[in-house]
Amino acid sequence: MGNLLQTEELRFEVNGHQIAAKCWGESGARPILALHGWLDNAATFDRLAPLLEDVRFISLDLMGHGFSDHRPASMPYYIWDNVQDLMAIADHLNLEKFTLIGHSMGASIATLFAGAFPERIESLVLIEGIAPMVTESEIAAEQLAQSIKKRLRMQGRPQKPYTDFDSVVAARMKGRWPVDEQAARWLVERGVIQREGGFYWRSDPSLMLPSILRMSEEQVESFIKRVTASVLLILGDNGIPQSDRRVALFRSIRTESLSGGHHLHLEEQAVGLIATMINEFIQV
Repeated sequence: MGNLLQTEELRFEVNGHQIAAKCWGESGARPILALHGWLDNAATFDRLAPLLEDVRFISLDLMGHGFSDHRPASMPYYIWDNVQDLMAIADHLNLEKFTLIGHSMGASIATLFAGAFPERIESLVLIEGIAPMVTESEIAAEQLAQSIKKRLRMQGRPQKPYTDFDSVVAARMKGRWPVDEQAARWLVERGVIQREGGFYWRSDPSLMLPSILRMSEEQVESFIKRVTASVLLILGDNGIPQSDRRVALFRSIRTESLSGGHHLHLEEQAVGLIATMINEFIQV
């Protein structure tokens, strides 16, 4: 099953910054752009991509992650800025219409894009995520204050190194959302840099700061209602519970629940089933 064994690295210039990507498949095949979750990177699809059939699978390192540049120090990480980055990359690749796959935060970005530009999306695959976290309007001021205070406290705080590569792998295996050793190695190989003093995460420490501003639920739902593509939502029975209300707002959605955790696309017992579902779904 699958034929996407050869990989290559891609680089895109977007608004003066470099965005990196890992790519599988032939250039003329059906295009898929894939978006990873928060603090992960393009390697999150290393187990899934080789099982997909006859596609050009391009997995991005979102800004601040993996081999991509960080945003300027003065610029917060707003989730919607990734939509503009994604549009620039799709235009660079001359993709008038394409399939979009997202995991967790990447799923949220995918839904925002598919709602903003419904004519560009052929099909939408969401893994363990639907749309962004929200802050209701009555506590927006409090959210802003807390974020700025924490940003000021963290300024100049040195990043803690790991003594060796295996220590980073062990730490990633035991993270908030655990993964097995092979998955952790894939993520860490793309996610760390060796400098004087040890191994450091490449991801921008600013990603750890609380959001300065979030959308309201009403705003998020307005994006979901505009999605015209068929949607495949894949959830793990030990993953993050999703909103039934949000699911019901999609015009055409198929929901599948599998045995697995939040990173079930990186789990050996689930990835084959996920690949079969995606292969069938995008051929319809």
